[in-house]
Amino acid sequence: MSDAGFEIEDLKRRMQSTLSVFKTELSGLRTGRASASLLEPIVVEAWGQTMPINQVATVSVPESRMLSVQVWDKQMVGAVERAIRESNLGLNPVTDGTLLRLPIPELNTDRRKELVKIAHKYAEAAKVAIRHVRRDGMDTLKKLEKESEISEDASRQQSDRVQKLTDESIVEVDKMLAAKEQEIMQV
Repeated sequence: MSDAGFEIEDLKRRMQSTLSVFKTELSGLRTGRASASLLEPIVVEAWGQTMPINQVATVSVPESRMLSVQVWDKQMVGAVERAIRESNLGLNPVTDGTLLRLPIPELNTDRRKELVKIAHKYAEAAKVAIRHVRRDGMDTLKKLEKESEISEDASRQQSDRVQKLTDESIVEVDKMLAAKEQEIMQV
């Protein structure tokens, strides 16, 4: 529904995008189980450029506590291994030709608590982004009302819809955070 230049669907799309980014960030947090998404943030120095690891190798999960990285070019093995070691993920690759095996070590209690703190930071950043979207929507409504393009009642009604959408998105962030926190703390 559009009221003279105000699109609630645009706000909804932007909030969904924020939730999607948050979900991706959470998937990168290690929980003691192997996940191919764990290596997504790693970039490799390849042929004079930095490239995501998935553009120079195939990442797979052969077993629950092991990642396997099959490097496509034999000359890139050292660069991929170095990028993984320098990524601060606590992974120590074992090289076998063009195949790198990454055993996933058990998480200790301190590391679990640290990961929960990181998850909370991601959640707060997502909530701030959602509130920015809400602010943009509210500012647009105030501007339209001031310019007499929509009535005060229509503005108030749309403001309520924007607030409801914001509240729903923040509840979704909290649910995702609680699930990830439980997953991280599970021994």
